[in-house]
Amino acid sequence: MQQRLADTVNILVPTGALGIGVTEAAVAAGIAAGAHAIACDAGSTDSGPAYLATGLAKYSRASVKHDLAILMRAQAKAGIPLLIGSCGTSGSDAALDWTHEIAKEIALEHGLNPRIALLYSEQDRGQLARLAAQGRVTPLAPMTSIDPALFGECDHVVALMGPEPYMAALDAGADIVLGGRTTDTAVLAAVPLRRGAGLGATWHAGKTAECGSLCTTQPRSGGVMIRVGKDAFEVEPLTPGVRCTAETVSAHMLYENSDPFVLTEPGGVLDVTAARYHEVDERVVQVTGSKFLPKPYTMKLEGAAGSGFQTIMLVGIQDRGVLAEIDRFVQKMHGVLVGRVRETMGAAAGDFDISLRPYGWNAVSGIEVEASGAPPREIGLLFVATAATQEIATQIAKTCNPWLFHLPLNEEGELPSYAFPFSPAEVERGQVFEFKLNHVVHVADPFELVRTVFAQERVAEHA
Repeated sequence: MQQRLADTVNILVPTGALGIGVTEAAVAAGIAAGAHAIACDAGSTDSGPAYLATGLAKYSRASVKHDLAILMRAQAKAGIPLLIGSCGTSGSDAALDWTHEIAKEIALEHGLNPRIALLYSEQDRGQLARLAAQGRVTPLAPMTSIDPALFGECDHVVALMGPEPYMAALDAGADIVLGGRTTDTAVLAAVPLRRGAGLGATWHAGKTAECGSLCTTQPRSGGVMIRVGKDAFEVEPLTPGVRCTAETVSAHMLYENSDPFVLTEPGGVLDVTAARYHEVDERVVQVTGSKFLPKPYTMKLEGAAGSGFQTIMLVGIQDRGVLAEIDRFVQKMHGVLVGRVRETMGAAAGDFDISLRPYGWNAVSGIEVEASGAPPREIGLLFVATAATQEIATQIAKTCNPWLFHLPLNEEGELPSYAFPFSPAEVERGQVFEFKLNHVVHVADPFELVRTVFAQERVAEHA
């Protein structure tokens, strides 16, 4: 049995993302077990570009307030720092300010008095264009070049912070640090690095625990504790009956990472090729052999913008003839609909697109189904019209409506009817958003593109 680590820096990671659930019991267990800090992530690009382009949060205000209230009360009672990265999903300035307003509201309601530091990482697009012109912005695959004009096309651009701004905020006396866009790993690594833990152990621990209990046998069970030493770290669930195993811990290097042994961070590369995973008891895994190789400091850029508008319709189909030849039916339907729009709307339709997605067949993967595959019992055919304006997209949908409802597979057959689940059938989805950037910016130091602001007064006093 592996000997347990001593003299560790202990980080309580209560959830994989602020707003998806924090429990009082798990947080209390982590505090009782000797946590030196509470840290978690609050954002992601997982759900697409809309949240960055708009500055709006993915999760509801009520759910974020619920989780944050538990963490702020625990922070105040235990007297340990609370760090939250990528606030408000995108980590944009508006999303960070939104989270700060919730924090001030919680402080007033519960009589709390924290000193809050805000780390802004949204970027001035003109400055980035100048940096690109200086050769300080480079593309990531599959992009191969950078046009400085690209920044002007973005509604918002953020640069992913490393741990250093969090460390500096704590040095300046912050009780709570609310961060803009940050790498998931960095927000967990900040306190161990500040307290002298080993580089390899710290970064690997942060990567392992970034999604809370996802590295355990019950991914939705609550949080975990990471205990970080000089050359090793341990990870332990905070919920009774839940386990960490060598498999669940090692597997997390595969999560959102193309290489299971290498992870690039702002100031270097985590290499776990030589890492070893030891089950020290039935719940705790200890990891040794992780290395962090310092590299020139870069920050990944994320930029997003709005473009066209979409209107959707959905029909349910159980026609056995159609289900036996779905691909031919969808191809025929697409041709008929595009032709109908061009015939009736002409130039007024502008540059439009019609997409048909047969759910229950291959709508998720888009991969051609093998000919030997059995026909499904039913499909839901999703119609998506994309156009320059919402009005045009809806007019395209209305133009296509009767054909989507009644198109036969074979012209000599009887006229079928498919099932619209909604009335009206057209659902205006709103604006479409897209990512514009997949680049890194080379910086002189970790603070060059980060702005740190302390609340002018302690929250409760100001309120």
